[in-house]
Amino acid sequence: MPSPVLFGISVAFGLAAWGAVAWHYIWPALSERHGPENLKPILLLHGFRFLGLAFVVPGVVSPELPATFAQPVAYGDFITAILALLALATLGTRTGTALTWVFNTFGTADLLFAFYLGSRISLPNTPGLLGAGYFILAAYVPLLLITHGLAFRILLRTKAVAPSPNKVRTA
Repeated sequence: MPSPVLFGISVAFGLAAWGAVAWHYIWPALSERHGPENLKPILLLHGFRFLGLAFVVPGVVSPELPATFAQPVAYGDFITAILALLALATLGTRTGTALTWVFNTFGTADLLFAFYLGSRISLPNTPGLLGAGYFILAAYVPLLLITHGLAFRILLRTKAVAPSPNKVRTA
């Protein structure tokens, strides 16, 4: 079977499998949490996006992997991890809500941009360039995409800011 087909199957199955996990396990667990608490597991997961730095680590990927792909993917993931951890640290505040929106928007765009860059260098035709990074794209990225979707759903449906205490009125 041609490499692009195998690559596509791997990503599609990753999305399908993680989609089923999200539908049956992740979303039910998140929907039981209230307020900003339901975003914590997603932000923690995305704190591991530093793993994208593997695309610029010699020996993990092929030296022939174009820097025009590797560097934006690696540093985009690293920035997303920083944003996720900052959002987590400020969760329940207005700043935390804003950072969560920035994290989620930037992180989603980063993943979509990585797919775009991969298609520009015909990455599915030469998956060997990814080395061990292949598993990041086939198994980890689908989970990240799905959890970004869940985060958007949470942000749009609930107040991510903890309610402020009622002020006592004096007469």
